[in-house]
Amino acid sequence: MKTTLTPFARFMITLVILAGLFFGGKYIMDNTAWGKSLMNKSEETTTEESTKAPEEGPAAESSSSASSSGSDNEATATGSSSFSYVAPEPVNGKLKGVVELGASGFNSFIVRIDKDKNWKLEKAEFGNSLVTENMATDEDIRTGLKKYIGGMLDFGVSGRDIHFVVSSGAVKADVTQKIVKNLKALNYYVNTVTPEQEGALALKCVLPKDFEEDAFVTDIGSGNTKISWSNNGSVSALETYGAKYFQNGEDDGKVYDDVKAKASSVPSMKRKTCFIIGGVPFSMAKKVRNGKERYTVLKAPADYKDLKDAKDKAGVNIYKAIKDATGTTQFVFDWDANFTIGFLLGLPS
Repeated sequence: MKTTLTPFARFMITLVILAGLFFGGKYIMDNTAWGKSLMNKSEETTTEESTKAPEEGPAAESSSSASSSGSDNEATATGSSSFSYVAPEPVNGKLKGVVELGASGFNSFIVRIDKDKNWKLEKAEFGNSLVTENMATDEDIRTGLKKYIGGMLDFGVSGRDIHFVVSSGAVKADVTQKIVKNLKALNYYVNTVTPEQEGALALKCVLPKDFEEDAFVTDIGSGNTKISWSNNGSVSALETYGAKYFQNGEDDGKVYDDVKAKASSVPSMKRKTCFIIGGVPFSMAKKVRNGKERYTVLKAPADYKDLKDAKDKAGVNIYKAIKDATGTTQFVFDWDANFTIGFLLGLPS
């Protein structure tokens, strides 16, 4: 007689078989050499997977960024940190122009400025007049000045809104009077500034209002370096050696010590960030600029060993002295700023 199992009976038999397989397999894994070897290999694989570095790609970049964000020193040293501040745009601004007569040449800037002193650089032009080398004739100077003036007029700047400023470094050169004479011949007045005034003008242009409480400004020029900061509405500015100190036979160590001593005067609460401008900082920023960003965070001084020009090497020595004196980890170069723009900002609207 044929026996037929009920569905429940078949289910119970299947359950018994599965239980037997489970406990039998567990016994083999726990009590035989082969089973133990297999278990150990599995654990090693799991551990290796959990400690492996993330794969390259967006996820890896995100992980790397998060882990390094707490170290300003590392970010600045590699030149990988960014500065996200966005300067306010002028509203219904007026065009004004200024020509900087610097220790290394003529530079011109056309700026749009509104009534609240918000500004935007519309055009910049840089030249080399060899002024300090005394190789510029009267005709060279007059030709160069006419070129800058004509360019500004063509851009839309009114003649009465074009100004000339002699940097404090260039004032020291004997040939400066030659420039002044030629400007007077063109019916333009020349504004001269002391190093302290120049430092204050750089501060007015470079230092954003949001950073007045915890930052200072450095302008490394050819003839001198200006270090400035604000204090309850007033400005303090100090002068030290410029990046062409080697032309006067000055020793690197002597310059380093003087710059470091001056930079040590920056109040401790102002040392979080340094906004920096000047020819040598321009060379340093050019190596790490990201696209057309306005603000570039410089690398550490030791990372600029590939700058071979004598002026650049001297400027890096000055930069290192300032960094060593203040302990500042973030030096931000402003591609648009110049102390002469600070001069324009100080004029009536």
